[in-house]
Amino acid sequence: MAKLIKMEKIPLKNNPAIKEDLIQSFIFDDPSVLGLGDLNPIRREKIQPSGGRLDLLLEDSDGTRYEVEVQLGATDPSHIVRSIEYWDYEKKRYPQYDHCAVIVAEEITGRFMNVISLFNGAIPLIALQMSAYKNGDDICLTFTKVMDRVSLGTEEEEQYEVTDRNYWEARSTSQILKNVDEIFESMKEFIPNYELKYNKSYIGLAKDNIARNFISFRPKKKFLHLTLKGNENPALIKAIEDAGLDISYKPNWKEYRITLNNIRDYKNNKEYIDQLVKESMEYYNIKD
Repeated sequence: MAKLIKMEKIPLKNNPAIKEDLIQSFIFDDPSVLGLGDLNPIRREKIQPSGGRLDLLLEDSDGTRYEVEVQLGATDPSHIVRSIEYWDYEKKRYPQYDHCAVIVAEEITGRFMNVISLFNGAIPLIALQMSAYKNGDDICLTFTKVMDRVSLGTEEEEQYEVTDRNYWEARSTSQILKNVDEIFESMKEFIPNYELKYNKSYIGLAKDNIARNFISFRPKKKFLHLTLKGNENPALIKAIEDAGLDISYKPNWKEYRITLNNIRDYKNNKEYIDQLVKESMEYYNIKD
């Protein structure tokens, strides 16, 4: 029978037993440990024109290359700048590939999460938090994705001109807007500090007057599109389809779209939709 054991979490920075070079080798020998899919190692310590060295260059079967920079301890401004600089050079030199910057650090602080968020979307960027655990003489490394790459938006998404409720009641109906209110009120169980923000192309969310559109509503005359950002969950999609709802997923935009014809469609499938809300919050690293 399997035995549960307790492992001691240890810091890696200034640890005499673990150097960054050893961690690079560990990842390069088996890139799957990063949790980014089936990646192939291309190069370690690749010399850059600036004189620096790219820690790791990895590639997946679809032709996407990942420029990976590893940082012991907390991430810092130079780490972020270096990661973006190396990503930009590789992208310009090898335009036949899709490219994504990957930042790996023991600690990615809230301050630097905000900085990274400013680049995400314009720059495809993934942030992974690395943790180390000691068990006897062995050390286990884990990598947790705290920020995923965000695809560039569509023209519709760029039409963010602020409107008001009257605009949407004229474009849709008062009943559909009431459905939006009821659904949003129910979702406050997970996002109590958010409010609806009325834009020209959709009704999004805002916290402290800052837009965070991981969930949005697109009211029509006879139905409502509910959209949620997140990674694809095929099992959940099938469950929602089996329940009779119209759901689609756009992998390029990392977006689910559910068509709700009436409030019953939401209430009868609240359990599934709540799960999508939780996954969307996790995808965006949102606590509340």
